[in-house]
Amino acid sequence: MRGFEARGDAAVAELDSEERAVVARVIADVGLLLDGESFGMEPERVEDAEEELFRHLRGFEAALSDPEDPAVLRILPNAAPTDREVADEFRRLTEPELRATKVDRLRVMWLALSEDGPEWEVPEDQAMATAAALTDVRLVLAARLGLDTDDDADALHRELEIAEHALATGDASDSVVNPERVWLGMLYQALTWLQESLMSYVMRDDV
Repeated sequence: MRGFEARGDAAVAELDSEERAVVARVIADVGLLLDGESFGMEPERVEDAEEELFRHLRGFEAALSDPEDPAVLRILPNAAPTDREVADEFRRLTEPELRATKVDRLRVMWLALSEDGPEWEVPEDQAMATAAALTDVRLVLAARLGLDTDDDADALHRELEIAEHALATGDASDSVVNPERVWLGMLYQALTWLQESLMSYVMRDDV
């Protein structure tokens, strides 16, 4: 994986076929969470050859059916947390359009990642929308990982370091490494890094 870099009038990142497949799959899952929109992907129908690649997404996908999903509040937060009546009315008036906007952004990103080849090209005029969509995906992953504070994020980083050491030394065990959490944590960090590289492109001085 290579982060976004300026190339002509676009930001271009590079992902191998497995990285593209995983990121596209998670994007489709978040679309499903927001509006029942999976962009044509059917998570439950996975080819045998892809089983290993996606197996740690099973718990993530299963949780999307929860109607009280806390991940929804991450990407569609209450406007007035202390006033339920105001919050509900604001949500009634604004949520359909907001959901549609977020799903549209995710769809554009999914379509780009569904193209052949390693390059993920984001036109300059779509860079901020893509960054916003990446934020939504990261917020959903953060909810799944229980990342509520900076301390939680630091703890996840330490967990991943321990897991990487355990795997490298052959000391990995169920008591030390939670494969699904490690896998989602690594995905969360990768998307964070990609988003940071995209924002560096947006904020570059040579525009």
